Amino acid sequence: MNNFNFFSPTEFVFGKDRENEVGVFVKKYGGTKVLIHYGRGSAVRSGLLDRVKASLDKEGVSYVELGGVMPNPRDSKVYEGIDIVRKEGIDFILAVGGGSTIDSAKAIAAGSVYDGDFWDFYSYKTSIKKALPVGTVLSIAAAGSEGSGDSVITKEDGMLKRGTGADALRPKFSVMNPELLFTLPSYQTACGATDIMAHVFERYFTNTKEVEITDRLCEAVLMTMIKETPRVIADPTNYEARANIMWAGTVAHTNIVGVGRDQDWNSHGIEHELSAMYDCAHGAGLAVIMPAWMEFVYKHDVMRFAQVAVRVWGVKMDFFNPEKTAVEGIRRFRMFLRSIGMPINFKELGADVKDIPEMVSKMGIDGETGGFVHLKPEDVAKIYEIAAEAEL
Repeated sequence: MNNFNFFSPTEFVFGKDRENEVGVFVKKYGGTKVLIHYGRGSAVRSGLLDRVKASLDKEGVSYVELGGVMPNPRDSKVYEGIDIVRKEGIDFILAVGGGSTIDSAKAIAAGSVYDGDFWDFYSYKTSIKKALPVGTVLSIAAAGSEGSGDSVITKEDGMLKRGTGADALRPKFSVMNPELLFTLPSYQTACGATDIMAHVFERYFTNTKEVEITDRLCEAVLMTMIKETPRVIADPTNYEARANIMWAGTVAHTNIVGVGRDQDWNSHGIEHELSAMYDCAHGAGLAVIMPAWMEFVYKHDVMRFAQVAVRVWGVKMDFFNPEKTAVEGIRRFRMFLRSIGMPINFKELGADVKDIPEMVSKMGIDGETGGFVHLKPEDVAKIYEIAAEAEL
Protein backbone atom coordinates (compact mmCIF):
# COMPACT_ATOMS: atom_id res chain seq x y z
CA MET A 1 0.00 0.00 0.00
CA ASN A 2 1.27 3.48 -0.89
CA ASN A 3 1.53 6.41 1.52
CA PHE A 4 -1.53 8.64 1.34
CA ASN A 5 -3.38 11.60 2.78
CA PHE A 6 -7.17 11.35 2.95
CA PHE A 7 -9.25 14.52 3.20
CA SER A 8 -13.04 14.47 2.96
CA PRO A 9 -14.52 17.48 4.77
CA THR A 10 -18.02 17.46 3.24
CA GLU A 11 -20.96 17.14 5.61
CA PHE A 12 -23.46 14.71 4.11
CA VAL A 13 -27.08 15.41 5.02
CA PHE A 14 -28.86 12.19 4.06
CA GLY A 15 -32.48 11.10 4.13
CA LYS A 16 -36.10 11.98 3.51
CA ASP A 17 -37.08 15.65 3.25
CA ARG A 18 -33.59 16.89 4.10
CA GLU A 19 -33.71 19.50 1.31
CA ASN A 20 -35.94 21.50 3.64
CA GLU A 21 -32.87 22.10 5.83
CA VAL A 22 -30.72 23.70 3.14
CA GLY A 23 -30.98 27.20 4.61
CA VAL A 24 -29.64 25.98 7.96
CA PHE A 25 -26.54 24.50 6.34
CA VAL A 26 -25.88 27.48 4.09
CA LYS A 27 -25.83 29.69 7.20
CA LYS A 28 -23.70 27.16 9.07
CA TYR A 29 -21.03 27.48 6.41
CA GLY A 30 -21.11 31.26 6.17
CA GLY A 31 -23.43 31.91 3.25
CA THR A 32 -25.34 35.21 3.28
CA LYS A 33 -26.10 35.66 -0.42
CA VAL A 34 -26.39 32.56 -2.59
CA LEU A 35 -26.24 31.77 -6.27
CA ILE A 36 -28.70 28.90 -6.80
CA HIS A 37 -27.38 27.00 -9.80
CA TYR A 38 -29.56 24.36 -11.48
CA GLY A 39 -30.29 22.57 -14.75
CA ARG A 40 -32.87 22.82 -17.46
CA GLY A 41 -36.11 22.58 -15.54
CA SER A 42 -36.57 19.34 -13.59
CA ALA A 43 -35.77 21.08 -10.30
CA VAL A 44 -38.48 23.60 -11.11
CA ARG A 45 -41.09 21.10 -12.33
CA SER A 46 -40.62 18.79 -9.36
CA GLY A 47 -41.02 21.59 -6.81
CA LEU A 48 -37.51 20.98 -5.47
CA LEU A 49 -36.33 24.50 -6.29
CA ASP A 50 -39.31 26.01 -4.47
CA ARG A 51 -38.55 23.94 -1.37
CA VAL A 52 -34.92 25.02 -1.46
CA LYS A 53 -35.87 28.69 -1.80
CA ALA A 54 -38.41 28.38 1.02
CA SER A 55 -35.69 26.98 3.27
CA LEU A 56 -33.35 29.86 2.39
CA ASP A 57 -36.16 32.37 2.97
CA LYS A 58 -36.85 30.85 6.37
CA GLU A 59 -33.24 31.42 7.41
CA GLY A 60 -33.12 34.95 5.98
CA VAL A 61 -30.58 34.03 3.26
CA SER A 62 -30.93 36.01 0.03
CA TYR A 63 -30.31 34.41 -3.36
CA VAL A 64 -30.00 34.86 -7.10
CA GLU A 65 -30.88 32.11 -9.58
CA LEU A 66 -28.99 30.77 -12.58
CA GLY A 67 -30.56 27.82 -14.38
CA GLY A 68 -29.91 26.21 -17.72
CA VAL A 69 -26.96 23.91 -17.01
CA MET A 70 -26.71 21.26 -19.74
CA PRO A 71 -25.37 17.72 -19.51
CA ASN A 72 -21.64 17.92 -20.27
CA PRO A 73 -21.73 21.47 -18.80
CA ARG A 74 -20.48 24.30 -20.99
CA ASP A 75 -17.97 27.05 -20.33
CA SER A 76 -20.44 29.72 -21.48
CA LYS A 77 -22.69 29.03 -18.48
CA VAL A 78 -19.68 29.20 -16.17
CA TYR A 79 -18.72 32.63 -17.54
CA GLU A 80 -22.31 33.77 -17.04
CA GLY A 81 -22.23 32.57 -13.44
CA ILE A 82 -18.92 34.24 -12.69
CA ASP A 83 -20.29 37.52 -13.98
CA ILE A 84 -23.40 37.23 -11.77
CA VAL A 85 -21.35 36.35 -8.68
CA ARG A 86 -19.15 39.41 -9.09
CA LYS A 87 -21.97 41.82 -9.87
CA GLU A 88 -24.27 40.59 -7.10
CA GLY A 89 -21.72 40.09 -4.32
CA ILE A 90 -22.47 36.38 -4.01
CA ASP A 91 -20.58 34.55 -1.25
CA PHE A 92 -21.93 30.99 -1.59
CA ILE A 93 -22.74 28.73 -4.56
CA LEU A 94 -25.59 26.23 -4.15
CA ALA A 95 -25.90 23.53 -6.83
CA VAL A 96 -29.34 21.93 -7.13
CA GLY A 97 -29.11 18.98 -9.49
CA GLY A 98 -26.69 16.29 -10.62
CA GLY A 99 -23.02 16.09 -11.49
CA SER A 100 -23.19 18.54 -14.39
CA THR A 101 -24.74 21.24 -12.23
CA ILE A 102 -22.31 20.61 -9.39
CA ASP A 103 -19.31 20.66 -11.75
CA SER A 104 -20.49 23.96 -13.22
CA ALA A 105 -21.02 25.39 -9.72
CA LYS A 106 -17.50 24.42 -8.73
CA ALA A 107 -16.07 26.11 -11.83
CA ILE A 108 -18.00 29.28 -10.99
CA ALA A 109 -16.80 29.09 -7.37
CA ALA A 110 -13.17 28.94 -8.45
CA GLY A 111 -13.39 31.30 -11.41
CA SER A 112 -15.12 34.10 -9.55
CA VAL A 113 -12.17 34.56 -7.17
CA TYR A 114 -9.49 34.21 -9.85
CA ASP A 115 -8.07 37.15 -11.78
CA GLY A 116 -7.58 35.21 -15.02
CA ASP A 117 -9.73 33.00 -17.23
CA PHE A 118 -11.24 30.10 -15.28
CA TRP A 119 -10.37 27.82 -18.21
CA ASP A 120 -6.73 28.12 -17.07
CA PHE A 121 -7.63 25.53 -14.42
CA TYR A 122 -9.02 23.11 -17.00
CA SER A 123 -6.22 23.60 -19.54
CA TYR A 124 -3.69 22.86 -16.77
CA LYS A 125 -2.04 26.28 -16.89
CA THR A 126 -2.48 26.74 -13.15
CA SER A 127 -4.06 25.05 -10.15
CA ILE A 128 -6.96 26.09 -7.95
CA LYS A 129 -5.86 27.60 -4.65
CA LYS A 130 -9.17 29.02 -3.43
CA ALA A 131 -12.86 29.07 -4.27
CA LEU A 132 -16.14 30.30 -2.89
CA PRO A 133 -17.87 27.71 -0.68
CA VAL A 134 -20.16 25.28 -2.51
CA GLY A 135 -23.13 23.29 -1.25
CA THR A 136 -25.21 20.77 -3.16
CA VAL A 137 -28.70 19.31 -3.26
CA LEU A 138 -28.23 16.10 -5.21
CA SER A 139 -30.91 14.89 -7.63
CA ILE A 140 -29.10 12.05 -9.42
CA ALA A 141 -26.65 9.41 -8.21
CA ALA A 142 -23.80 9.24 -10.70
CA ALA A 143 -20.80 11.55 -10.77
CA GLY A 144 -19.95 11.60 -7.06
CA SER A 145 -19.30 15.32 -7.44
CA GLU A 146 -21.24 15.94 -4.24
CA GLY A 147 -18.28 14.62 -2.25
CA SER A 148 -15.28 15.12 -4.49
CA GLY A 149 -12.96 17.98 -5.39
CA ASP A 150 -13.34 17.26 -9.10
CA SER A 151 -15.05 19.19 -11.90
CA VAL A 152 -15.38 18.57 -15.65
CA ILE A 153 -16.35 21.32 -18.12
CA THR A 154 -16.71 21.40 -21.92
CA LYS A 155 -15.22 24.35 -23.82
CA GLU A 156 -17.59 25.10 -26.68
CA ASP A 157 -14.83 26.43 -28.92
CA GLY A 158 -13.49 23.12 -30.21
CA MET A 159 -15.76 21.06 -27.90
CA LEU A 160 -12.91 20.20 -25.55
CA LYS A 161 -13.99 18.36 -22.42
CA ARG A 162 -11.48 18.74 -19.60
CA GLY A 163 -11.35 18.16 -15.87
CA THR A 164 -9.63 19.67 -12.86
CA GLY A 165 -9.55 19.02 -9.16
CA ALA A 166 -8.69 20.69 -5.87
CA ASP A 167 -9.61 20.33 -2.22
CA ALA A 168 -10.95 23.90 -2.36
CA LEU A 169 -13.75 22.59 -4.61
CA ARG A 170 -15.04 20.01 -2.16
CA PRO A 171 -18.60 20.92 -1.14
CA LYS A 172 -19.10 22.16 2.39
CA PHE A 173 -22.29 20.12 2.60
CA SER A 174 -24.36 17.89 0.34
CA VAL A 175 -28.04 17.21 0.87
CA MET A 176 -28.99 13.72 -0.31
CA ASN A 177 -32.64 12.64 -0.32
CA PRO A 178 -33.13 9.37 -2.22
CA GLU A 179 -36.76 10.35 -2.88
CA LEU A 180 -35.49 13.00 -5.30
CA LEU A 181 -34.37 10.16 -7.59
CA PHE A 182 -37.83 8.59 -7.91
CA THR A 183 -38.73 10.46 -11.09
CA LEU A 184 -35.49 9.74 -12.95
CA PRO A 185 -36.02 7.94 -16.27
CA SER A 186 -34.54 4.44 -16.31
CA TYR A 187 -31.93 5.48 -18.89
CA GLN A 188 -30.58 8.23 -16.62
CA THR A 189 -30.61 5.83 -13.68
CA ALA A 190 -28.58 3.31 -15.70
CA CYS A 191 -26.15 5.98 -16.91
CA GLY A 192 -25.58 7.03 -13.33
CA ALA A 193 -25.03 3.46 -12.20
CA THR A 194 -22.49 2.94 -14.97
CA ASP A 195 -20.59 6.07 -13.95
CA ILE A 196 -20.49 4.89 -10.34
CA MET A 197 -19.10 1.51 -11.35
CA ALA A 198 -16.53 3.19 -13.61
CA HIS A 199 -15.31 5.32 -10.71
CA VAL A 200 -14.67 2.13 -8.78
CA PHE A 201 -13.02 0.26 -11.65
CA GLU A 202 -10.67 3.19 -12.33
CA ARG A 203 -9.35 2.64 -8.83
CA TYR A 204 -9.57 -1.15 -8.78
CA PHE A 205 -7.24 -1.72 -11.71
CA THR A 206 -3.95 -0.82 -10.10
CA ASN A 207 -0.32 -1.86 -10.15
CA THR A 208 -0.03 -1.33 -6.39
CA LYS A 209 0.33 -4.56 -4.44
CA GLU A 210 -1.18 -5.60 -1.10
CA VAL A 211 -4.27 -3.39 -1.16
CA GLU A 212 -6.77 -5.93 0.12
CA ILE A 213 -8.84 -3.49 2.19
CA THR A 214 -9.55 -1.15 -0.73
CA ASP A 215 -9.98 -4.12 -3.09
CA ARG A 216 -12.73 -5.37 -0.82
CA LEU A 217 -14.32 -1.93 -0.49
CA CYS A 218 -14.35 -1.58 -4.27
CA GLU A 219 -15.90 -5.01 -4.66
CA ALA A 220 -18.60 -4.18 -2.12
CA VAL A 221 -19.65 -1.07 -4.04
CA LEU A 222 -19.67 -2.95 -7.34
CA MET A 223 -21.79 -5.76 -5.91
CA THR A 224 -24.21 -3.23 -4.46
CA MET A 225 -24.65 -1.66 -7.88
CA ILE A 226 -25.18 -5.05 -9.51
CA LYS A 227 -27.92 -5.87 -6.99
CA GLU A 228 -29.68 -2.53 -6.66
CA THR A 229 -29.65 -1.10 -10.20
CA PRO A 230 -32.10 -3.67 -11.65
CA ARG A 231 -34.33 -3.15 -8.61
CA VAL A 232 -34.71 0.60 -9.15
CA ILE A 233 -35.19 0.18 -12.88
CA ALA A 234 -38.03 -2.25 -12.14
CA ASP A 235 -39.41 -0.05 -9.32
CA PRO A 236 -38.20 3.57 -9.51
CA THR A 237 -39.78 4.39 -6.13
CA ASN A 238 -37.90 1.71 -4.19
CA TYR A 239 -36.51 3.98 -1.49
CA GLU A 240 -34.06 1.52 0.04
CA ALA A 241 -32.53 0.55 -3.29
CA ARG A 242 -32.27 4.22 -4.28
CA ALA A 243 -30.66 5.00 -0.93
CA ASN A 244 -28.05 2.29 -1.37
CA ILE A 245 -27.19 3.51 -4.88
CA MET A 246 -27.08 7.14 -3.81
CA TRP A 247 -24.61 6.44 -1.02
CA ALA A 248 -22.62 4.07 -3.26
CA GLY A 249 -22.14 6.94 -5.71
CA THR A 250 -20.68 9.10 -2.98
CA VAL A 251 -18.47 6.37 -1.54
CA ALA A 252 -17.19 5.57 -5.03
CA HIS A 253 -15.78 9.05 -5.59
CA THR A 254 -14.75 10.50 -2.23
CA ASN A 255 -11.65 8.31 -2.78
CA ILE A 256 -12.16 6.19 0.34
CA VAL A 257 -12.03 3.16 -2.00
CA GLY A 258 -8.91 4.43 -3.77
CA VAL A 259 -6.46 5.54 -1.11
CA GLY A 260 -3.02 3.99 -0.96
CA ARG A 261 -3.08 2.71 -4.52
CA ASP A 262 -2.14 3.92 -7.98
CA GLN A 263 -5.21 4.61 -10.08
CA ASP A 264 -6.12 4.54 -13.77
CA TRP A 265 -8.35 7.22 -15.32
CA ASN A 266 -7.75 6.44 -18.97
CA SER A 267 -11.29 5.20 -19.59
CA HIS A 268 -12.67 8.53 -18.42
CA GLY A 269 -10.23 10.47 -20.58
CA ILE A 270 -11.07 8.37 -23.63
CA GLU A 271 -14.80 8.69 -23.00
CA HIS A 272 -14.65 12.46 -22.57
CA GLU A 273 -13.88 12.83 -26.25
CA LEU A 274 -16.96 10.76 -27.12
CA SER A 275 -19.34 12.81 -25.01
CA ALA A 276 -17.73 16.07 -26.14
CA MET A 277 -18.14 15.16 -29.82
CA TYR A 278 -21.55 13.48 -29.70
CA ASP A 279 -23.02 15.07 -26.54
CA CYS A 280 -23.95 11.63 -25.25
CA ALA A 281 -24.47 10.91 -21.57
CA HIS A 282 -21.17 10.32 -19.80
CA GLY A 283 -22.38 7.02 -18.33
CA ALA A 284 -23.50 5.77 -21.74
CA GLY A 285 -20.09 6.60 -23.19
CA LEU A 286 -18.38 4.77 -20.34
CA ALA A 287 -20.56 1.71 -20.98
CA VAL A 288 -19.07 1.57 -24.48
CA ILE A 289 -15.47 2.47 -23.59
CA MET A 290 -14.73 0.73 -20.30
CA PRO A 291 -15.21 -2.91 -21.40
CA ALA A 292 -13.22 -2.11 -24.56
CA TRP A 293 -10.39 -0.71 -22.41
CA MET A 294 -10.54 -3.89 -20.31
CA GLU A 295 -10.24 -6.08 -23.39
CA PHE A 296 -7.20 -4.12 -24.51
CA VAL A 297 -5.29 -4.15 -21.19
CA TYR A 298 -6.32 -7.30 -19.28
CA LYS A 299 -3.23 -9.30 -20.23
CA HIS A 300 -1.14 -6.77 -18.30
CA ASP A 301 -2.41 -8.42 -15.08
CA VAL A 302 -4.61 -11.39 -15.86
CA MET A 303 -4.95 -12.37 -12.21
CA ARG A 304 -6.39 -9.00 -11.21
CA PHE A 305 -9.04 -9.34 -13.88
CA ALA A 306 -9.65 -12.93 -12.84
CA GLN A 307 -9.99 -11.76 -9.23
CA VAL A 308 -12.78 -9.31 -10.01
CA ALA A 309 -14.43 -11.89 -12.26
CA VAL A 310 -14.60 -14.36 -9.39
CA ARG A 311 -15.34 -12.01 -6.50
CA VAL A 312 -17.80 -9.66 -8.21
CA TRP A 313 -19.25 -11.46 -11.23
CA GLY A 314 -19.37 -14.94 -9.72
CA VAL A 315 -17.22 -16.59 -12.39
CA LYS A 316 -15.77 -19.96 -11.40
CA MET A 317 -11.99 -19.73 -11.33
CA ASP A 318 -10.23 -21.74 -14.01
CA PHE A 319 -6.83 -22.36 -12.41
CA PHE A 320 -5.54 -24.01 -15.57
CA ASN A 321 -6.54 -21.03 -17.71
CA PRO A 322 -6.91 -17.81 -15.65
CA GLU A 323 -7.19 -15.81 -18.87
CA LYS A 324 -10.46 -17.56 -19.62
CA THR A 325 -11.78 -16.45 -16.23
CA ALA A 326 -10.66 -12.85 -16.83
CA VAL A 327 -12.31 -12.67 -20.25
CA GLU A 328 -15.55 -14.11 -18.90
CA GLY A 329 -15.62 -11.39 -16.23
CA ILE A 330 -15.35 -8.70 -18.90
CA ARG A 331 -18.13 -10.39 -20.87
CA ARG A 332 -20.41 -10.45 -17.82
CA PHE A 333 -19.77 -6.76 -17.22
CA ARG A 334 -20.83 -5.96 -20.75
CA MET A 335 -23.88 -8.23 -20.37
CA PHE A 336 -24.86 -6.39 -17.19
CA LEU A 337 -24.59 -3.04 -18.96
CA ARG A 338 -26.81 -4.28 -21.77
CA SER A 339 -29.32 -5.67 -19.23
CA ILE A 340 -29.82 -2.22 -17.68
CA GLY A 341 -30.31 -0.57 -21.07
CA MET A 342 -26.84 0.77 -21.79
CA PRO A 343 -25.24 0.87 -25.26
CA ILE A 344 -22.21 -1.35 -25.79
CA ASN A 345 -20.84 -0.15 -29.15
CA PHE A 346 -20.51 2.91 -31.36
CA LYS A 347 -23.64 2.23 -33.39
CA GLU A 348 -25.85 2.04 -30.31
CA LEU A 349 -24.25 5.22 -28.95
CA GLY A 350 -24.57 7.13 -32.23
CA ALA A 351 -20.81 7.44 -32.76
CA ASP A 352 -18.88 6.98 -36.01
CA VAL A 353 -15.54 5.24 -36.53
CA LYS A 354 -14.48 7.97 -38.99
CA ASP A 355 -14.13 10.34 -36.03
CA ILE A 356 -11.62 8.16 -34.16
CA PRO A 357 -8.53 10.03 -35.44
CA GLU A 358 -10.02 13.38 -34.37
CA MET A 359 -10.93 12.08 -30.91
CA VAL A 360 -7.45 10.66 -30.40
CA SER A 361 -5.93 13.94 -31.55
CA LYS A 362 -8.09 15.98 -29.16
CA MET A 363 -6.86 13.96 -26.20
CA GLY A 364 -3.50 15.64 -26.77
CA ILE A 365 -1.42 12.68 -25.63
CA ASP A 366 2.24 13.69 -25.43
CA GLY A 367 4.07 10.40 -25.85
CA GLU A 368 1.84 8.24 -23.69
CA THR A 369 -0.64 8.45 -20.84
CA GLY A 370 -0.07 7.11 -17.34
CA GLY A 371 -2.16 4.57 -15.48
CA PHE A 372 -2.58 0.82 -15.08
CA VAL A 373 -1.23 0.49 -18.62
CA HIS A 374 0.49 3.42 -20.32
CA LEU A 375 -1.28 4.18 -23.58
CA LYS A 376 0.09 5.70 -26.77
CA PRO A 377 -2.19 7.44 -29.28
CA GLU A 378 -2.32 4.28 -31.41
CA ASP A 379 -3.41 2.31 -28.32
CA VAL A 380 -6.28 4.72 -27.71
CA ALA A 381 -7.30 4.36 -31.35
CA LYS A 382 -7.38 0.59 -30.92
CA ILE A 383 -9.59 0.90 -27.83
CA TYR A 384 -12.01 3.07 -29.81
CA GLU A 385 -11.98 0.43 -32.56
CA ILE A 386 -12.77 -2.34 -30.09
CA ALA A 387 -15.59 -0.21 -28.67
CA ALA A 388 -16.95 0.46 -32.14
CA GLU A 389 -17.41 -3.23 -32.98
CA ALA A 390 -18.23 -4.65 -29.53
CA GLU A 391 -20.79 -7.44 -29.23
CA LEU A 392 -21.93 -9.74 -26.47
